[in-house]
Amino acid sequence: MPGEPRPTPYLRLDVTKASAAIEGMAAHARSRGLALRPHAKTHKSARLGRMQLEAGAVGLTVATVGEAEVFADGGCDDLFIAYPLWVDPAKARRLAALQDRARVAVGVDSTAGIAAMAAHGIRPDVLVEVDSGHHRTGVPPAAAGALARYAAKAGFAVRGVFTFPGHSYSTQTRASAADDEAAALAVAAQSLAALGIPCQVRSGGSTPSAAFAAVSVGGVGRVGDGIGGLTELRPGVYVFGDAQQVELGVCALEDVALTVVATVVSHAGGRVILDAGSKALGADRAPWATGFGRVQEAPDARIVALSEHHATVEWGSGPLPALGSRVLVVPNHVCTTVNLADEYVLADGTGTWPVDARGRNW
Repeated sequence: MPGEPRPTPYLRLDVTKASAAIEGMAAHARSRGLALRPHAKTHKSARLGRMQLEAGAVGLTVATVGEAEVFADGGCDDLFIAYPLWVDPAKARRLAALQDRARVAVGVDSTAGIAAMAAHGIRPDVLVEVDSGHHRTGVPPAAAGALARYAAKAGFAVRGVFTFPGHSYSTQTRASAADDEAAALAVAAQSLAALGIPCQVRSGGSTPSAAFAAVSVGGVGRVGDGIGGLTELRPGVYVFGDAQQVELGVCALEDVALTVVATVVSHAGGRVILDAGSKALGADRAPWATGFGRVQEAPDARIVALSEHHATVEWGSGPLPALGSRVLVVPNHVCTTVNLADEYVLADGTGTWPVDARGRNW
């Protein structure tokens, strides 16, 4: 019925806080002389993507062809798929159609991946992925030149190199991961230069490491000279913040823009039980995290257990919130939380925005 409260759990977006984060990161990138290409897999929203572009981003980063299609439809004409795609005939057709609508680059970290694209008749611009310490995907930095040469000989335009300093997700490694990233990109750029291949883009960055992003290595190198650190920054989570970023010291609890509204359904065992479990929040918990999430209005509270539809909260100091009352949950990893929802409910009561790329994981 009209006027009745929205059923919980649901995503609550404070656009004012998100706008402040967008403007803040754009200003930070400008102050470092870096291009900003935010990772849109965090928000999956064409509207938020346009806000980032309007604030000065040069384009958007995505993880899948499906996300790229959604953001191209939403008005972004410069997209980087930061992933070592394996292209089959169907994906090749989709990439070809996407290239008709937007400037597209993809990540590569193998000759086989490059050859598969060429065999299907598509040659988007490429960036060679290097491993800067996260040890997930990417070639050793010194091997980037050889892979770039292979791509160039196969008819691909090589823009440069990129990395993801995922080992910055630790309370002790935010700065050191940024140093590792800058050094790896410098070595990779030198390996391209040694083979006569220009390295226009050296792309990196995560939300935890963005504050320490380096454009030079050991005092050597300038933006654009082919031997320095970063020329481009690709953070994602900064747009909202989450419990991990709070514990890493990246943002304050009160600055988090995206929360999950949950209802208190039980006081069993002297704890607070909420109706937002793993199917609403996601289940990520880093080894150093103090819980499965936080409560924005109760800094001492911690979610200590998650079931599919239950969140168990040790409330800490103060009286327990009443049964039937609502609280704002700050999830640990906001990217997975967003992918579980269809829409954002705006905190100011003006309506909803769709999660446009929800489920576009292919």
